[in-house]
Amino acid sequence: MTAPVWTRYVAIGDSFTEGMSDPDPVTSDAYVGWADRLAVQLDAVAEEAHVPFAYANLAVRGRKLDDVVGPQLDKALSLAPDLVSMVGGGNDLLRPSVDLDSLASRIEDAVVRLRRAGADVLLATPADPRDAGLFKALRPRHAVHSANIFTIAQRHDCFVLNLWGIAALRDWRMWGEDRIHLSTEGHSRVALAALTALGHGTDAAEWATPLPPAARGARRDEFREHAQWARTHAAPWVQRRLRGESSGDRLAAKRPTLTSLRDPELEPAHGSLPEG
Repeated sequence: MTAPVWTRYVAIGDSFTEGMSDPDPVTSDAYVGWADRLAVQLDAVAEEAHVPFAYANLAVRGRKLDDVVGPQLDKALSLAPDLVSMVGGGNDLLRPSVDLDSLASRIEDAVVRLRRAGADVLLATPADPRDAGLFKALRPRHAVHSANIFTIAQRHDCFVLNLWGIAALRDWRMWGEDRIHLSTEGHSRVALAALTALGHGTDAAEWATPLPPAARGARRDEFREHAQWARTHAAPWVQRRLRGESSGDRLAAKRPTLTSLRDPELEPAHGSLPEG
């Protein structure tokens, strides 16, 4: 079977798709991420097929599913894409209580809109948090959400990026300092896994093979690292939740329009909304 070729790819979602913890080497206050890396790979496929390719990324950190399947989805549909990656609900799953059935229903409604518009859809499961310390408590809801994602994909002929099944992602070295967002290595591997999920051949050893075991540090050092993480990342996150704020409240999408990756003059602007 011939692998599909897309020409108009739009990514919607939250910090995972924005690319947090994968710093942009050119723009200091921006991120790259798996979706940007996937776009480069899809562009190479399109170029080999002698067709144009354009990419937009509407994802913004901190956004809950209502934004992903609301304003982001509306904007994505206005761009007439032939491929949309939609990964949302991660911030909802972090809340003390979440209605998993409602979450799945809203995702499915969004998928229906995209499929009726003629777009192929790439969904993603959460990663398995079984070795993720405090986040291990989320494993039951991540498991249910993963099952719902596969069910939706089966009903509507979607592609699935199965993060749950990538054992390599259970290694803390695949994650950034905040322990919530993927590191550059993690994003690079996920991009290859996404390309594989979309039907293109890759070397699985490059993304699925776990890293060699890490040397265990002294317990005292581990305790110090946990305390530093709590002060630097966990405490600010809790404070924002108590104030009803999000890290992305004043941020705009980093790539709001479909642009070519082959023309450096069409690189998108990055940054926040103006004050006031």
